[in-house]
Amino acid sequence: MIFADKLIQLRKKSGWSQEDLAEQMNVTRQSVSKWESAQSIPDLDKLVRLSEIFGVSLDYLLKDEMEEAENLNISEDVPQVKRVSMEEANKFLAVKESTAGTIANAVFLCIISPICLFILGAVSENAKLGLPENVAGGIGMVVLLAIVASAVSIFISNGSKTEPFSYLDTEVFETEYGVSGMVKERKERYKDTYTKNNIIGTSLCILSLVPLFATAAFDEGNDFLLVIMLSVGFLVVGIGVNFFVRAGIIWGSYEKLLQEGDYTKPKKKAQPVISVTATAYWTVVTAIFLGYSLATHNWGYSWIVWVVAGVLYPAVLAVVKALTMKKK
Repeated sequence: MIFADKLIQLRKKSGWSQEDLAEQMNVTRQSVSKWESAQSIPDLDKLVRLSEIFGVSLDYLLKDEMEEAENLNISEDVPQVKRVSMEEANKFLAVKESTAGTIANAVFLCIISPICLFILGAVSENAKLGLPENVAGGIGMVVLLAIVASAVSIFISNGSKTEPFSYLDTEVFETEYGVSGMVKERKERYKDTYTKNNIIGTSLCILSLVPLFATAAFDEGNDFLLVIMLSVGFLVVGIGVNFFVRAGIIWGSYEKLLQEGDYTKPKKKAQPVISVTATAYWTVVTAIFLGYSLATHNWGYSWIVWVVAGVLYPAVLAVVKALTMKKK
């Protein structure tokens, strides 16, 4: 058995891809490919490193007549790479497709949750309707919390379904034969739908401001109508974000299996920090929104907090990613 065949055997027995071995050897994947196709042989230093990684002797690597390696022990300080089978990949994609809609609907509920509070607050300001402000605020908050609680229960329920596949977010893995081809094909078929949903979502989010601005321009003194149009704006934004989330979850499932986009091997190292940052960021934003709104009762303008937070969010993530990758 020649060196090239031995190297392939040792690499596969370790569960590594050519990229994984290249990273261990501090060379390019093309170099490993040339070694395995017998186009070249590594220099002495690289051979010594290979013998250390795979726990075999230099004699075994270089002498064709040595067919079996004695004491084959893979280096314990190198982590074994998990392999994703076709069955597991199909199961993951099926779970993501089945939960994408419900998660998108839960996000929609969170966005529209203040609408009842907006409207009841506007009604309480009309003396003719006879609705006390404290009653309106109390009912509005109960409805808001009930809607948010429903959304959270949906998040938790769907999170439990995807929990078995959480390693795809942070761990480097290798797919079995045929998996990458299957995922690439499905991703390509979904590409037009993904683009269409993003266009619809973006258009709706932009158009959501039209009712509010139109009311302010032509009937600025009508506070009740202004609140109604603000509520309509929240409803339209919710629908637009629903398109974003639904398409993004499915598209993200393909990228996770292909280890592309935000799920490449270098970026995966930053995922735990990014996840914590995202959770903390939106928790703080929610606290600021509710704290300011409840303290000032200025619901008609406090929604701007979400706009500002949305604009700043990519910048915050970019900074966190840069700092994390620098430390790595």
